[in-house]
Amino acid sequence: MIIDQLKSKLNQNQPLFIGEDTAFRSAVLIPLVQVNGEWHILFEVRSLKMRKQPGDISFPGGKIDQTDKTPLDAALRETHEELGVDPSTIKVIGELSPFVVSPSFVVYPFVATLDFPQLHSYNKHEVEYIFTVPINYLINYEPYLHEVSIEAKPSPDFPFHKIMNGDKYQWRMRTMEEWFYDYDKYTIWGLTARILKYFIERLK
Repeated sequence: MIIDQLKSKLNQNQPLFIGEDTAFRSAVLIPLVQVNGEWHILFEVRSLKMRKQPGDISFPGGKIDQTDKTPLDAALRETHEELGVDPSTIKVIGELSPFVVSPSFVVYPFVATLDFPQLHSYNKHEVEYIFTVPINYLINYEPYLHEVSIEAKPSPDFPFHKIMNGDKYQWRMRTMEEWFYDYDKYTIWGLTARILKYFIERLK
């Protein structure tokens, strides 16, 4: 009986990874636009008035709200709110693999084409300005890597008495990769660069 119930449960749709149901979930759009007959990727520079990451370079996107039926709906809604683009004019090409930043944070990236002439009334409260980078430039560019070491620091009330070796437990040091793309006066790094790198590798 238990085995039959287990088979039934495991054959149902499950989260992409353990913790997805409770993770902070966001969605972004990789916008492809034509500039002088050449395909470019459009990037945003976050408003300098933003509380989080002002001035950082990003794709349009943000947190998936409860009103969003799917991650794609969130990406389209955020693109509309940030860039003023009518969602009905956005032509979705496909979806990339989700980027599991950590067990508590996941990003769902989508690729779509936008009508570049529409981009004239973006939200100044969220977007300082926009710029584009030719896809051919990115395909031929070699991003460079820097590593960031992350040390585990248990909370003061951590129950060391319940684990082997107690407070002498050897926590594993984690290394985070940070990729960098330089173009003109811009440096693309962080989460945006990781998603960009994955997308460009798919093109290659």
